[in-house]
Amino acid sequence: MLQTKDFAVVILNWNGKALLQQFLPSVLKYSDDAVIYVADNASTDYSVAFISETFPTVKIINNNENGGYAKGYNDALKHVEEPLICLVNNDIEVTENWLQPIIAEFNTEDTTAIIQPKILDFKDKTHFEYAGAAGGFIDKYGYPYCRGRIFDTIEEDKGQYNDTKAIFWASGACFFIKNSVYKELEGFDESYFAHMEEIDLCWRAFNNNYNTKYIGTSTVYHVGGATLSNTNPRKTYLNFRNSLFTLLKNTDSNLLYKIWVRMVLDGVAGVRFLFQLKPAFLVAILKAHFSFYVNLPRLLKQRKQLPKRPGYYESSSIVWSYFIKKRTTF
Repeated sequence: MLQTKDFAVVILNWNGKALLQQFLPSVLKYSDDAVIYVADNASTDYSVAFISETFPTVKIINNNENGGYAKGYNDALKHVEEPLICLVNNDIEVTENWLQPIIAEFNTEDTTAIIQPKILDFKDKTHFEYAGAAGGFIDKYGYPYCRGRIFDTIEEDKGQYNDTKAIFWASGACFFIKNSVYKELEGFDESYFAHMEEIDLCWRAFNNNYNTKYIGTSTVYHVGGATLSNTNPRKTYLNFRNSLFTLLKNTDSNLLYKIWVRMVLDGVAGVRFLFQLKPAFLVAILKAHFSFYVNLPRLLKQRKQLPKRPGYYESSSIVWSYFIKKRTTF
């Protein structure tokens, strides 16, 4: 039976000294005898010295460069041997007994490889947080959405998702995974740098017959956008590009049709940004598509090497349901 001592809580950090000062105490306070690591992506703000002086029980892994979320964790987790890993953003506040329901689920279901807790907004603790909310799903065209958050509509937490449920993807903000599965799947795709890499990993896990779960009795609070804000076109570029990467690599059928529909819908999104007087975001989408075309040979090669499993999506088109049918909740 797995116990809290079998957990490695790994916090990826890049120039987040202030965030660590604010949020690391809650992780230390409520994580019992789990092993706490900070994986530092070559910070220049004296984060490492601060951790060493202030939190001497925390183990530090020094990465040689800022490889983003994907490479940062891939490099760091080579040094982690605990059987269960929790990847935690440096802007996450955890709560009392947050690990116990997670452990219980891992001990209950052998095929469960990935788990996400309830993620609420640190700035508005009565509401779900954008990045993950109550568990992620994806439509057949590769657009992700969550219980508790569909596009920009975010629900108030009224206990409606205090359940345990099979989901399709878990948020990288607080991402539990079996170490053996992480290594079997060869970790995150480092070409993503940041954003959507956790969805890609969950999809590859699904295609290898593993399950992902949401546990609503474990709660964390997430600031969100602390490293890269939603108002930054760079984030839009990564989200659109990496979403296309993920769809092409992992979808089981009708690839050309799905990619064509995605291109059309992305184009509509670009025009919408233009009407909103946000031309930089339209340019970000165009750059994302260009990068997708440039990377096609590599992505197609990856696609051939990866197993496929049908039945991944919960809705035919979340764009149609949300913008046309006006369905704003899960």
